[in-house]
Amino acid sequence: MSSTNLLGLPETLLPDEPEVKEALSRAIGFDVDEVLEATVKDFPTSSLAWATLADRAWYRGEIVASYAYARVGYHRGLDALRKAGWRGQGPVPWSHEGNHGVLLALYMLRRAAEGIGESAEVVRLTEFLEGADPAAIPAIEAGGR
Repeated sequence: MSSTNLLGLPETLLPDEPEVKEALSRAIGFDVDEVLEATVKDFPTSSLAWATLADRAWYRGEIVASYAYARVGYHRGLDALRKAGWRGQGPVPWSHEGNHGVLLALYMLRRAAEGIGESAEVVRLTEFLEGADPAAIPAIEAGGR
């Protein structure tokens, strides 16, 4: 048991998404928007795909669209976590590659919520991320994808 897992709950480890990562890698040097939209269509349950689409909208200054995409990624992530046995609490370590999509979706939703002034949601999502893995926010902000 790690010092941050005081309840002794098992870690939730989601499966990796190599097909999604491969599809997203095609966005380099091509029409990024087209590739991202095609990836979401091909993998609609992927938090990673939705989080990437949210991130792209954010950097285009489309805060509301970013929020909407991240919200979908968040819900897809909750579905995946529950399917993997998660019961609303417990560690979801950033160090496990398969967890990146859901943690990124949470982060993107948190960022977009802040962008639209939804401060209560920012607090809730910060608590969620820190409860999942205190290393997630610093790793994402450091570009640790």
